[in-house]
Amino acid sequence: MAIGERIRFIRNLRGITQKALGKAAGLPERTADIRIAQYESGVRVPKQELTSQIADVLGISPNALNVPDIDSCTGVMHTLFTLEDLYGFVISRHDGQPVIKLNPNCDKYPQLHRMLLDWLTKKQMLNSGAITREEYDDWRYSYVPEDDKD
Repeated sequence: MAIGERIRFIRNLRGITQKALGKAAGLPERTADIRIAQYESGVRVPKQELTSQIADVLGISPNALNVPDIDSCTGVMHTLFTLEDLYGFVISRHDGQPVIKLNPNCDKYPQLHRMLLDWLTKKQMLNSGAITREEYDDWRYSYVPEDDKD
């Protein structure tokens, strides 16, 4: 999903109009909705500073908007290959199903392991009814691990 599609998805999730988002992100009032529409349609791509402002207005991390190209299964596979190279992901089989595991010998293992445990904890809270889907989504889209916070 491209950055514009992510902006549209999260903007709609938040119930914000294109014009309101654009104005709040610092775009001129008369063109705010047009510019956001251009970003959402992929005609234009916001610069990093504006991406950060849009993310701030949406109450999310800019990382939630800068998603790799996963618009196709092939794109997902190449993303997984990159994760194998950079983060030591390992493909294996469990109960006849392909699974992806972390390589504990990879230097990124400790941090990524903690982050995945954060995710698992929130997902279990959602599944048990301890938090709502909205709370879970808010957590996902604004996620910054404890050791990355200022």
